[in-house]
Amino acid sequence: MSGFRNITVADLQAMLQQGDLHLVDVRTDAEVARGKIPQGDPLPLHLMPVRLNELDKTRPTVFYCQMGGRSAQAAAFAAANGFSDAYNLQGGIAAWMQAGLPVSA
Repeated sequence: MSGFRNITVADLQAMLQQGDLHLVDVRTDAEVARGKIPQGDPLPLHLMPVRLNELDKTRPTVFYCQMGGRSAQAAAFAAANGFSDAYNLQGGIAAWMQAGLPVSA
């Protein structure tokens, strides 16, 4: 499974500054409650098959999780279902926090 690109925290920062990006947090509600990337919208991985149609397939979409494994699955699933610009944040929110970037409740 592929069809998506892995990106770094620096790539994500640049993409967020350009705008028109959808950032999707695929972690569980309990994980999200411990902190999230401020621009991220929660959509737990297990709900992706039933809620993918809520996302805009034509908009660049970056998926992230804790370390990057589940979000890679989400990005591959999105790409397989017609998303033209699907991305996976390598290292997940752990890499984001390690870079000293902001996290919100």
